[in-house]
Amino acid sequence: MTNRTHDVDLIVIGSGAAGLSAAVTAAYHGLSVIVVEKADTLGGATAWSGGWMWAPLNPLAKAAGIHEDADTVRTYLRHELGERYDAAKIDAFLAACPQMVAFFHEKTALQFADGNAIADIHGDTPGAGTGGRSVIAAPFDGRALSPPTLKKLRKTMPETAFLGMPIQAGADLRAFLTVTRSVKSFWHVSKRFTRHVCDMARYGRAMQLVNGVALIGRLAKSAEALGVDMWVSSPARRLVTSGGRVSGVVIERDDQEITLNARRGVVLAAGGFPWDVSRRKTLFPRTPTGQEHWPLPPPSASGDGLRLGESVGGAVDTSLYSPVAWAPVSLVPKGNGKVGHFPHIIDRAKPGVIGVLSNGQRFVNEAAGYYDYVDAMIKTAPEDEQPCSWLVCTHRFQRRYGLGMTRPAPVPFRHWIKKGYLKRGNTLEALARECGIDPAGLAKTVADYNVHARQGEDPAFGRGTTPYNRKNGDPDHTPNPCVAPLENGPFYAIKVVPGCFGTFAGLTTNPQAQVLNPQGVPIEGLYAAGSDMASIMGGHYPAGGINLGPAMTFGYIAGQHAASPARSLSSNTKPIP
Repeated sequence: MTNRTHDVDLIVIGSGAAGLSAAVTAAYHGLSVIVVEKADTLGGATAWSGGWMWAPLNPLAKAAGIHEDADTVRTYLRHELGERYDAAKIDAFLAACPQMVAFFHEKTALQFADGNAIADIHGDTPGAGTGGRSVIAAPFDGRALSPPTLKKLRKTMPETAFLGMPIQAGADLRAFLTVTRSVKSFWHVSKRFTRHVCDMARYGRAMQLVNGVALIGRLAKSAEALGVDMWVSSPARRLVTSGGRVSGVVIERDDQEITLNARRGVVLAAGGFPWDVSRRKTLFPRTPTGQEHWPLPPPSASGDGLRLGESVGGAVDTSLYSPVAWAPVSLVPKGNGKVGHFPHIIDRAKPGVIGVLSNGQRFVNEAAGYYDYVDAMIKTAPEDEQPCSWLVCTHRFQRRYGLGMTRPAPVPFRHWIKKGYLKRGNTLEALARECGIDPAGLAKTVADYNVHARQGEDPAFGRGTTPYNRKNGDPDHTPNPCVAPLENGPFYAIKVVPGCFGTFAGLTTNPQAQVLNPQGVPIEGLYAAGSDMASIMGGHYPAGGINLGPAMTFGYIAGQHAASPARSLSSNTKPIP
């Protein structure tokens, strides 16, 4: 870098799904775009996610013969969001979401695979979808990226990969879980693993990209093709204003400050504030010091976007039902003294595992949504204790499905016992003492649960009674894919604590993704998308992918709005003081 000032049309702060969606959209419509990323890799929290997007009314579903009325989706969201249902933003999302999917699928390198068999989380809510509302990026060959961009691409979270190889939920994961019980699965895994070993030897990383890293890889490929500059290790320090509008950003790059002037505006998509301890302490429940929480996004998601927006008069909405997108995690000890985070998304739904508090009692339908699991844990754990729970299973369960970081057979797992991550007991009482659980409480809970579980029933919490529950269970287990008794020892347990996929509280915006001041007036030249934008779900979690679906959609909306030839200072825009 020799010039300390650069002029472009649009600056995007953050390189996750929201930021790259805005960048690609704007560049496709003719704008010059620079993406600046604080971390030394591209992808943000998206690259570490499952990559699923909630995208109702999408064209892939329609092509498969699934035709829904938008009012059915609205009915579901009205019941789920209640008083926090924002009709204007929901309507903007439902109108633009199908267009977003069609645009990227038809015009860019981002190709989608459907999620037509995935149901909404709360199947007993009116309007709940039983399929057709989800999409995911199709698997992507990393070799399609230029070497400089590939070098900058974030790798899959180690805890959710197998020896560095990402595995996609669905048929791919099922093959890995049944590798010892199916010739077809064994052949699939053998091919995948052989290719992975070769890629690691040649490139030093996985190249068969799936899940969130495939989404980022495809968006980065699209951005490359459209001439978007993507700068890593370039944190945004402050916004520049001129003539009553946001007109640029001062960033730090190569130990110097550089001013980027933006003719059309700035998009804040820096990933919310999951690593902002101060804001966590203020907003998160049962987080007195701000440290009682273990976020899954990278540490670079530390609230920069919110602080930048506030610095020019933007308002942060903290009135949501929850400020955080909860996820249950277990803390994984590493050899270097650090701690990793494993998200317990699917294992809780398999038959033969239950979740209990320190009193040994169940507290939730374990097969329900990950957000619901932590929400219930926060509300029911004893007030004088750290909110936590234990996932308890049998030896047969662990060998068949795995639990947390402990993989199923034939992968060895006993080293996790030595590390203290996995607790073991020949009896339930012995296991309880290892974990600090009330032994009598756990024994009674399991005995009561087993009475009905032998018939595949769970009258206490209704486990396995919704399509979402059953989808994450074991289809080979009958009569209920989510329910089996815990009978023969030894028994195992893993401690689960509150974590998150990101934050819901964020900058207030209008349906065009423009940031608003406390009076509800747009700040000219400033947009927010992704976790920097207050969740349109009002702090609720009605379906898997309700972070990435709106992130992609409102990034698309912001990019379109910034590229509109007719865009100018509107009459209701208040200049920045």
